[in-house]
Amino acid sequence: MKTAVITGGAGGLGRALTQDLVAKGWHVAVLDLPGPELDRAASASVTVHACDLTDAEAVASVCRRLREDHASIDLVVYNAGITHIGLFAETTLAAHRRVFEVNYFGAIHVASALLEPVRQSRGVHLAISSVAGFAPLHRRSAYSASKHALEGFFRTLREEEREFGVDVLIAAPSFVATNIGAPQEHEGGIARPGSAPDGIDYMDPAVAAKIILDGVERRRTFIPVGRVARLAALINRLSPGLYVRLMMRSIRKGGAQSRG
Repeated sequence: MKTAVITGGAGGLGRALTQDLVAKGWHVAVLDLPGPELDRAASASVTVHACDLTDAEAVASVCRRLREDHASIDLVVYNAGITHIGLFAETTLAAHRRVFEVNYFGAIHVASALLEPVRQSRGVHLAISSVAGFAPLHRRSAYSASKHALEGFFRTLREEEREFGVDVLIAAPSFVATNIGAPQEHEGGIARPGSAPDGIDYMDPAVAAKIILDGVERRRTFIPVGRVARLAALINRLSPGLYVRLMMRSIRKGGAQSRG
Protein backbone atom coordinates (compact mmCIF):
# COMPACT_ATOMS: atom_id res chain seq x y z
CA MET A 1 0.00 0.00 0.00
CA LYS A 2 1.32 3.42 -0.96
CA THR A 3 1.62 6.10 1.70
CA ALA A 4 0.95 9.82 1.35
CA VAL A 5 1.86 12.47 3.90
CA ILE A 6 -0.39 15.54 3.94
CA THR A 7 0.35 18.60 6.02
CA GLY A 8 -2.73 20.49 7.12
CA GLY A 9 -4.71 17.39 6.25
CA ALA A 10 -7.34 17.54 8.98
CA GLY A 11 -9.64 20.09 7.40
CA GLY A 12 -10.70 21.82 4.21
CA LEU A 13 -8.73 20.97 1.09
CA GLY A 14 -6.37 18.70 3.05
CA ARG A 15 -9.28 16.62 4.28
CA ALA A 16 -10.71 16.35 0.76
CA LEU A 17 -7.33 15.21 -0.57
CA THR A 18 -7.08 12.68 2.25
CA GLN A 19 -10.52 11.25 1.51
CA ASP A 20 -9.82 10.93 -2.21
CA LEU A 21 -6.49 9.19 -1.66
CA VAL A 22 -8.04 6.74 0.82
CA ALA A 23 -10.73 5.96 -1.74
CA LYS A 24 -7.94 5.17 -4.21
CA GLY A 25 -6.42 2.66 -1.78
CA TRP A 26 -3.69 4.81 -0.21
CA HIS A 27 -2.72 5.08 3.42
CA VAL A 28 -2.52 8.72 4.50
CA ALA A 29 -0.49 10.21 7.33
CA VAL A 30 -1.97 13.56 8.34
CA LEU A 31 0.15 16.23 10.03
CA ASP A 32 -1.78 19.05 11.63
CA LEU A 33 -2.14 21.03 14.82
CA PRO A 34 -3.63 19.13 17.76
CA GLY A 35 -7.37 19.40 18.31
CA PRO A 36 -10.75 17.79 17.67
CA GLU A 37 -10.49 18.29 13.90
CA LEU A 38 -7.29 16.23 13.79
CA ASP A 39 -8.72 13.57 16.10
CA ARG A 40 -11.76 13.13 13.84
CA ALA A 41 -9.51 12.56 10.82
CA ALA A 42 -8.14 9.27 12.19
CA SER A 43 -9.36 6.00 10.68
CA ALA A 44 -8.10 2.59 9.65
CA SER A 45 -6.47 4.17 6.59
CA VAL A 46 -5.49 7.49 8.15
CA THR A 47 -2.93 8.00 10.91
CA VAL A 48 -2.81 11.41 12.53
CA HIS A 49 0.20 13.20 13.94
CA ALA A 50 -0.10 16.38 15.99
CA CYS A 51 2.68 18.68 14.87
CA ASP A 52 3.46 22.39 14.69
CA LEU A 53 5.27 22.74 11.38
CA THR A 54 7.09 25.84 12.57
CA ASP A 55 8.90 23.68 15.14
CA ALA A 56 11.76 22.08 13.19
CA GLU A 57 12.59 19.57 15.93
CA ALA A 58 8.97 18.45 16.24
CA VAL A 59 8.74 17.98 12.47
CA ALA A 60 11.96 15.96 12.41
CA SER A 61 10.65 13.72 15.20
CA VAL A 62 7.33 13.04 13.48
CA CYS A 63 9.03 12.37 10.16
CA ARG A 64 11.42 9.87 11.77
CA ARG A 65 8.39 8.01 13.05
CA LEU A 66 6.80 8.08 9.59
CA ARG A 67 9.93 6.56 8.06
CA GLU A 68 9.94 3.84 10.72
CA ASP A 69 6.23 3.04 10.45
CA HIS A 70 5.84 2.92 6.66
CA ALA A 71 7.65 0.85 4.06
CA SER A 72 7.66 3.79 1.68
CA ILE A 73 6.69 7.45 1.49
CA ASP A 74 5.33 7.86 -2.01
CA LEU A 75 3.69 11.29 -1.96
CA VAL A 76 4.18 14.34 0.24
CA VAL A 77 1.54 17.07 -0.02
CA TYR A 78 2.56 20.46 1.34
CA ASN A 79 -0.90 21.80 2.03
CA ALA A 80 -0.69 23.51 5.44
CA GLY A 81 -0.91 27.27 5.36
CA ILE A 82 -2.39 30.46 6.69
CA THR A 83 -3.39 33.63 4.93
CA HIS A 84 -3.01 37.28 5.79
CA ILE A 85 -5.54 39.89 4.72
CA GLY A 86 -4.59 43.56 4.81
CA LEU A 87 -2.61 46.28 3.12
CA PHE A 88 1.16 46.11 3.50
CA ALA A 89 1.13 49.60 5.05
CA GLU A 90 -0.98 48.16 7.87
CA THR A 91 0.87 44.83 8.22
CA THR A 92 3.21 44.23 11.15
CA LEU A 93 6.56 42.59 10.62
CA ALA A 94 5.48 39.91 13.10
CA ALA A 95 2.49 39.01 10.93
CA HIS A 96 4.68 38.89 7.83
CA ARG A 97 7.13 36.57 9.56
CA ARG A 98 4.33 34.36 10.88
CA VAL A 99 2.98 33.77 7.38
CA PHE A 100 6.44 32.76 6.16
CA GLU A 101 7.07 30.52 9.17
CA VAL A 102 3.96 28.47 8.37
CA ASN A 103 3.63 28.67 4.59
CA TYR A 104 7.29 28.54 3.58
CA PHE A 105 9.51 27.29 6.38
CA GLY A 106 6.91 24.73 7.53
CA ALA A 107 7.11 23.15 4.07
CA ILE A 108 10.92 23.32 4.07
CA HIS A 109 11.09 21.48 7.40
CA VAL A 110 8.98 18.61 6.04
CA ALA A 111 10.76 18.46 2.67
CA SER A 112 14.13 18.24 4.36
CA ALA A 113 13.02 15.43 6.67
CA LEU A 114 11.37 13.37 3.92
CA LEU A 115 13.74 14.02 1.03
CA GLU A 116 15.47 10.65 1.26
CA PRO A 117 12.40 8.38 1.58
CA VAL A 118 10.77 10.11 -1.40
CA ARG A 119 13.95 9.47 -3.38
CA GLN A 120 13.84 5.81 -2.37
CA SER A 121 10.26 5.46 -3.61
CA ARG A 122 10.85 7.61 -6.70
CA GLY A 123 7.83 9.46 -5.42
CA VAL A 124 6.24 12.89 -5.64
CA HIS A 125 6.47 16.19 -3.79
CA LEU A 126 3.26 18.19 -4.32
CA ALA A 127 3.21 21.83 -3.22
CA ILE A 128 -0.18 23.47 -2.79
CA SER A 129 0.46 27.03 -3.86
CA SER A 130 -2.10 29.59 -5.04
CA VAL A 131 -2.89 32.03 -7.79
CA ALA A 132 -1.03 34.40 -5.45
CA GLY A 133 2.06 32.24 -6.03
CA PHE A 134 2.48 33.41 -9.62
CA ALA A 135 0.56 36.68 -9.75
CA PRO A 136 -0.17 39.67 -7.49
CA LEU A 137 -3.22 39.56 -5.22
CA HIS A 138 -4.60 42.69 -3.58
CA ARG A 139 -4.25 42.96 0.22
CA ARG A 140 -2.17 39.76 0.35
CA SER A 141 1.45 40.99 0.25
CA ALA A 142 2.71 38.58 2.93
CA TYR A 143 0.67 35.64 1.65
CA SER A 144 1.63 36.27 -1.97
CA ALA A 145 5.30 36.61 -1.05
CA SER A 146 5.23 33.34 0.88
CA LYS A 147 3.62 31.50 -2.03
CA HIS A 148 6.06 32.98 -4.54
CA ALA A 149 8.88 31.75 -2.30
CA LEU A 150 7.25 28.33 -2.04
CA GLU A 151 6.99 28.03 -5.82
CA GLY A 152 10.57 29.21 -6.29
CA PHE A 153 11.81 26.55 -3.87
CA PHE A 154 9.84 23.67 -5.37
CA ARG A 155 10.63 24.62 -8.98
CA THR A 156 14.31 24.47 -8.09
CA LEU A 157 13.86 21.26 -6.09
CA ARG A 158 12.27 19.73 -9.20
CA GLU A 159 15.51 20.12 -11.13
CA GLU A 160 17.66 18.88 -8.25
CA GLU A 161 15.55 15.75 -7.66
CA ARG A 162 15.00 14.84 -11.30
CA GLU A 163 18.08 12.59 -11.35
CA PHE A 164 16.58 10.52 -8.51
CA GLY A 165 13.37 9.84 -10.44
CA VAL A 166 11.37 12.16 -8.18
CA ASP A 167 8.58 14.38 -9.51
CA VAL A 168 7.98 17.80 -7.97
CA LEU A 169 4.58 19.27 -8.82
CA ILE A 170 2.85 22.55 -7.97
CA ALA A 171 -0.92 23.01 -7.72
CA ALA A 172 -2.33 26.53 -7.77
CA PRO A 173 -5.96 26.89 -6.62
CA SER A 174 -7.70 30.24 -6.59
CA PHE A 175 -10.26 30.55 -3.78
CA VAL A 176 -11.33 27.27 -2.17
CA ALA A 177 -14.32 27.44 0.19
CA THR A 178 -12.79 25.84 3.28
CA ASN A 179 -13.40 28.33 6.10
CA ILE A 180 -16.01 30.81 4.90
CA GLY A 181 -16.99 33.07 7.78
CA ALA A 182 -14.32 31.63 10.10
CA PRO A 183 -12.97 34.15 12.61
CA GLN A 184 -9.41 35.37 12.33
CA GLU A 185 -6.97 33.41 14.47
CA HIS A 186 -5.58 36.51 16.14
CA GLU A 187 -5.14 40.20 15.58
CA GLY A 188 -3.02 41.44 12.73
CA GLY A 189 -4.93 40.04 9.76
CA ILE A 190 -3.84 36.41 10.09
CA ALA A 191 -6.68 34.11 9.04
CA ARG A 192 -7.43 30.55 8.09
CA PRO A 193 -7.29 29.83 4.34
CA GLY A 194 -10.58 30.05 2.48
CA SER A 195 -12.11 32.52 4.93
CA ALA A 196 -11.62 35.74 2.98
CA PRO A 197 -14.80 37.81 2.49
CA ASP A 198 -13.50 39.21 -0.81
CA GLY A 199 -12.90 35.87 -2.52
CA ILE A 200 -13.84 35.29 -6.14
CA ASP A 201 -15.71 32.28 -7.52
CA TYR A 202 -15.09 29.96 -4.56
CA MET A 203 -14.55 26.26 -5.33
CA ASP A 204 -15.76 23.31 -3.29
CA PRO A 205 -12.79 21.49 -1.67
CA ALA A 206 -13.90 18.13 -3.07
CA VAL A 207 -13.86 19.52 -6.62
CA ALA A 208 -10.45 21.11 -6.10
CA ALA A 209 -9.04 17.86 -4.67
CA LYS A 210 -10.16 15.85 -7.69
CA ILE A 211 -8.53 18.31 -10.09
CA ILE A 212 -5.29 18.24 -8.11
CA LEU A 213 -5.07 14.45 -7.86
CA ASP A 214 -5.89 14.08 -11.54
CA GLY A 215 -2.93 16.37 -12.22
CA VAL A 216 -0.75 14.25 -9.94
CA GLU A 217 -1.70 11.08 -11.80
CA ARG A 218 -0.78 12.80 -15.05
CA ARG A 219 2.46 14.15 -13.47
CA ARG A 220 1.66 17.70 -14.54
CA THR A 221 4.36 19.98 -13.20
CA PHE A 222 1.90 22.90 -12.82
CA ILE A 223 -1.75 22.31 -11.99
CA PRO A 224 -4.03 25.37 -12.13
CA VAL A 225 -7.08 24.46 -10.08
CA GLY A 226 -10.36 25.72 -11.44
CA ARG A 227 -11.57 28.23 -14.00
CA VAL A 228 -10.25 31.31 -12.22
CA ALA A 229 -6.78 29.82 -11.79
CA ARG A 230 -6.58 28.75 -15.43
CA LEU A 231 -7.65 32.19 -16.67
CA ALA A 232 -5.37 33.96 -14.20
CA ALA A 233 -2.36 31.95 -15.35
CA LEU A 234 -3.11 32.66 -19.01
CA ILE A 235 -3.91 36.38 -18.65
CA ASN A 236 -1.03 37.09 -16.27
CA ARG A 237 1.39 35.47 -18.71
CA LEU A 238 0.05 37.30 -21.77
CA SER A 239 -0.78 40.68 -20.22
CA PRO A 240 0.17 41.32 -16.58
CA GLY A 241 -1.37 44.79 -16.67
CA LEU A 242 -4.73 43.45 -17.80
CA TYR A 243 -4.58 40.78 -15.09
CA VAL A 244 -4.11 43.43 -12.38
CA ARG A 245 -7.03 45.52 -13.68
CA LEU A 246 -9.34 42.50 -13.80
CA MET A 247 -8.23 41.34 -10.35
CA MET A 248 -8.90 44.74 -8.76
CA ARG A 249 -12.31 45.01 -10.42
CA SER A 250 -13.32 41.51 -9.32
CA ILE A 251 -12.11 41.96 -5.73
CA ARG A 252 -13.93 45.29 -5.39
CA LYS A 253 -17.10 43.65 -6.70
CA GLY A 254 -16.67 40.67 -4.38
CA GLY A 255 -16.05 42.90 -1.37
CA ALA A 256 -19.14 44.98 -2.13
CA GLN A 257 -21.29 41.86 -2.42
CA SER A 258 -20.01 40.46 0.89
CA ARG A 259 -20.84 43.74 2.66
CA GLY A 260 -24.27 43.79 1.09
